[in-house]
Amino acid sequence: MTHQFNPTILREYDIRGIVGDTLTEDDAYALGRTFASLARDEGARRIAVGRDGRTHSGMLEAALIRGLNESGIDVMQVGMGPSPMLYFATHYLDVDGGIQVTGSHNPADYNGFKLLLKGRSVFGAEIQAIGKRSASGHWFEGGGTVEDIDIREVYVNRLLEGFSGKPFRVGWDAGNGAAGPVLDMLVERLPGQHHAIFTHVDGRFPNHHPDPTVEKNLADLKNLVAEKQLDFGIAFDGDGDRIGAVDGEGRVIWGDQLLMILAVPVLKELPGATLIADVKASQTFFDRVAELGGKPLMWKTGHSLIKSKMKETGAPLAGEMSGHIFFKHRWYGFDDALYAAVRLIEAVGASGKSLTEIMDAMPKTMATPELRFQVDEVRKFAIVEEVRDRLFADGAKVDATDGVRVSTADGWWLLRASNTQDVLVARAEAPDQGALDRLVAQIDDQLAKSGVERAEAVH
Repeated sequence: MTHQFNPTILREYDIRGIVGDTLTEDDAYALGRTFASLARDEGARRIAVGRDGRTHSGMLEAALIRGLNESGIDVMQVGMGPSPMLYFATHYLDVDGGIQVTGSHNPADYNGFKLLLKGRSVFGAEIQAIGKRSASGHWFEGGGTVEDIDIREVYVNRLLEGFSGKPFRVGWDAGNGAAGPVLDMLVERLPGQHHAIFTHVDGRFPNHHPDPTVEKNLADLKNLVAEKQLDFGIAFDGDGDRIGAVDGEGRVIWGDQLLMILAVPVLKELPGATLIADVKASQTFFDRVAELGGKPLMWKTGHSLIKSKMKETGAPLAGEMSGHIFFKHRWYGFDDALYAAVRLIEAVGASGKSLTEIMDAMPKTMATPELRFQVDEVRKFAIVEEVRDRLFADGAKVDATDGVRVSTADGWWLLRASNTQDVLVARAEAPDQGALDRLVAQIDDQLAKSGVERAEAVH
């Protein structure tokens, strides 16, 4: 048997598409057969499987498990929960890898799969290899078993292991995503007073979209914090691997600012450690890590890429602007929003200040939101290369880790190609509006030279 996947679902970091259109039950079955065959090539025999709370996750999970079993892999089924709980299962259970059925923070009609094997994320070329293997139909035959196991309590115990936080009054918003039931268990055991909303799992997301990095999705959390006069608020995305937060005044604490707060206790315990943030992060993060005696490292955007770099450098903490926070310190190195939340409560307590006071003391800069320019997929990387070559020729100060990040007397600006969409992403940060306008004018000028019109910007 052979099976052809729709090529659009084989993405850089996962497999993801629109259910009933680009992604079907047959795809889930074929993925099970193919992943099992690749896993068995590496001597794997047992895989943990979990799912998020979308309406079609159960159907896709059942087809996936059937495929895994028929190619001779035994499955430990951990049920519905956040992606990080499945990642945790791969460390806690005697398994060789894991698959989470999840559409992450995409609209309700999307779903997909996050894949782990032998302690690594399966991404990039390995995902393309799954497509080729499926099309060739080179599948193992076999019979596997399924065992149900509820690890929620063990996971919550592990989240709280060694916890030494103070009792705060905290608001929580699970966005009707898969982290809700675990969050309910967690807050019962945290000191302080906790008010959690939308912890009931509903894959239609009736209250707001579960993406805490878009400010309008934090409106309910801000209202909760204001109404109950809470110390701060924490929100999760649809599958619990990205965190958002607001302080007592309802100000959003962005990914790089969260990292700056979380860095303090880590560097106190591990002086001189390397801490990683992606190329979209504020210069204030890199300056702050250096000031605290750590080694700041700027790396490519993308959770799989960051995880690989952490392994290579031994970094105890890393993060992305998009709210993925990775702790290796006292944890396993994967992105887990529930664990990041526990560590945030600890870090604020250890600071002796309120989160609002910590935010007041943050360096003030002005930044653009993420500017996105629709471009032809085939031109996407070429445009960034043209811009880079022109900047080098002009003697500009450029970091080319991922796209171009240009430092000037006014601040910095970034232009990079998205790994997952046919867009260019730009961002700029400066001390004041005048400087910011000059940086944005540089971006416009470079894009115009490569034939991209400003009118094409999409937010």
